[in-house]
Amino acid sequence: MTRHLRPTLVFLLLFTLLLGILYPLATLSIGQIAMPRQANGSLAVVDGKVIGSDIIGQSFTQPVYFHGRPSAAGSGYDATASSGSNLGPASKALIERTRASVAAARADGATGALPPDLVTASASGLDPDISPEAAIAQVQRVAKARGIATSEVRTLVESSTSQPLLGILGEPRVNVLAINRQLDRMAPQPRR
Repeated sequence: MTRHLRPTLVFLLLFTLLLGILYPLATLSIGQIAMPRQANGSLAVVDGKVIGSDIIGQSFTQPVYFHGRPSAAGSGYDATASSGSNLGPASKALIERTRASVAAARADGATGALPPDLVTASASGLDPDISPEAAIAQVQRVAKARGIATSEVRTLVESSTSQPLLGILGEPRVNVLAINRQLDRMAPQPRR
């Protein structure tokens, strides 16, 4: 029995040291050296204050901002509760939530066929991006709330659209936090 116990304990300690300490430290170090901004959460900082992350969605509800996808994460964009709703296509709760999202988009002035990402949650509930079509559907509301021409806001959407990686990986997308920051620089909110 002791003949088998000693090698087992040695391997347990060895692999604990190797995979539980050395490997995580090595990957942490490589991340901090090669991509420190991304390794630390791609934080967006304004005047020394963290206002969000470029890779985690957050809730924008004011009419002067572009709104992201609806979130199923906790009470909305709760990173500690990140997950999809796990509701099936025949679920009454999903149908009601989608109807409420459609009604909200219509109340915001969106017309015509609505892009799916404007009324449905992403799998993680934390998607920071929307499709260019979802952004275009919000142009009129944002322009009216900011008191600027719709053509200026549409041009901003076009210039803020990121294309698929290497032209084939992913979909065209607009980062909601980034475009809202550009809006604040381009046309500060009117005073009320």
